[in-house]
Amino acid sequence: MYENCCWLDINVLETFMRDVFIGLGVPEDDAAICADVLITADKRGIDSHGIGRLKPIYYDRIRAGIQFAAANYEVVREGPTTAVIDGHHGMGHAISKRAMQMAIDKAKTYGLGMVTVRNSTHYGIAGYYALMAIEAGMIGITGTNARPSIAPTFGVENMLGTNPLTIGFPTDEAFPFVLDCATSVSQRGKIEVYDRDNKDIPPGWVIDRSGQTRTDTHQILEDLVSGEAALTPLGGLGEDTAGYKGYGYATVVEVLSAALQQGAFLKALSGYDADGNKQPYGLGHFFIAIDISAFNDLDSFKKSAGDIMRLLRASERAPGAERIYTAGEKEYLAWLERKEKGIPINEVLQNEMIQMRNELGLWHHHFPFE
Repeated sequence: MYENCCWLDINVLETFMRDVFIGLGVPEDDAAICADVLITADKRGIDSHGIGRLKPIYYDRIRAGIQFAAANYEVVREGPTTAVIDGHHGMGHAISKRAMQMAIDKAKTYGLGMVTVRNSTHYGIAGYYALMAIEAGMIGITGTNARPSIAPTFGVENMLGTNPLTIGFPTDEAFPFVLDCATSVSQRGKIEVYDRDNKDIPPGWVIDRSGQTRTDTHQILEDLVSGEAALTPLGGLGEDTAGYKGYGYATVVEVLSAALQQGAFLKALSGYDADGNKQPYGLGHFFIAIDISAFNDLDSFKKSAGDIMRLLRASERAPGAERIYTAGEKEYLAWLERKEKGIPINEVLQNEMIQMRNELGLWHHHFPFE
């Protein structure tokens, strides 16, 4: 899986990403948040949302003028347990960390807090914000809409984003429960990982306008933008394998990411105006924090949650299966390896890092893969 990769020290990589953001004009505090979100993905083995997203998503969009390195963060409506934030197309990571912190602060006082965001940008791994709540002894829930990718059940047009519905809570184990996944069978970031490795994707992930499955990774990435291809919802095609469930959950996330905050939705998130010119994506997010101590003693909750996880993992395995996992466990195992070994950087990423360093004049960064 990691052929022709150079393993780069975590601190070196995080510092590089922070300096790239600063070089693009992102304020230092915001740049540190952005780098922290990305390195958290890499540390947890989520290669689709770490350094692999730095150039094609953030670097290129800022330089194209469709995402702003520095933008005002504005609270446009607020109540005791709620708030609405306008991000003015700034850095989604910094906007979202502040939004979840606001939800957590409200939950500390009232037991529950919910904050919605409009006019934001890609916010990295959703699990980062659930982890914030977990560290505060809370249940964290978040979701975001995204540029159109998923076709509705029985449809072939990409209408909905990959729209993750992410939930996390603490346990008494070494790692928390964090369910962080798209509402499509797969998502664009994983397809990008396959593309960097020059591999076809598995059948069933993507369909074309005729409803046929596609596996030609590189062309798919272009056709997802043009609308000639679409991701299948979680559950797959049609109703036989319950694709309507993924379609339904993606729709829920779309509504919670747009209707509550009077934000953009569906095709309005394509990144193009009516004349075909690039424009900000205008994404929306939502963040919910639930204070466990408002319902139960925190240690008691963590023990019960941990017992549930242990019983699930100890249940009878399928023939040939080595073990059963619970959500968040594989990410923890990845962290145990990567904190010692570093982050795998393949040849494509190596070239992107060198390009960004050279274009921004970050000559103080020296890479072992040059």
